[in-house]
Amino acid sequence: MEISTLSPEAAFAQTGLSLPPAPQPLGVYKPYLIDGKYLYVSGHGPVQDDKSLIIGRIGADMDIEQGKLAARQVGLTILSTIKTHLGSLDRVKRVIKVLGMVNCTADFGRHPYVINGCSELFSAVWGQENGIGVRSAVGMGSLPDNIPVEVEALFELV
Repeated sequence: MEISTLSPEAAFAQTGLSLPPAPQPLGVYKPYLIDGKYLYVSGHGPVQDDKSLIIGRIGADMDIEQGKLAARQVGLTILSTIKTHLGSLDRVKRVIKVLGMVNCTADFGRHPYVINGCSELFSAVWGQENGIGVRSAVGMGSLPDNIPVEVEALFELV
């Protein structure tokens, strides 16, 4: 069976990855908001299974491959928020937009490569047609708690 014929839940199960606990807001904001057929997900960081954050700056404390894995972990954290609050990844029809922010040194220039860690995960879950949306990948001088990657996203609901 091809991944494109699988439900998002089944496709995620095939990745063999696990979802960390969905984070609770540490500020004055909502982790997600539904407006009609759209699901807005606030900026998420790389939460690990033990609830700790991956910490570090790309180009200083971690290399590009560690950054890409951190971006994948952010994607897993977003999936956890969706599953925790909406009940199933199957409630999402497609990815519309991803904004990936990379905490990196001033000379680092491969932000899109890092954010591919998240985008490749979403593509595996929702397939190439529905799992890849429009995207921005930008460098930041810092991110909260010195996390390497933050991602916010917009999805269309079924």
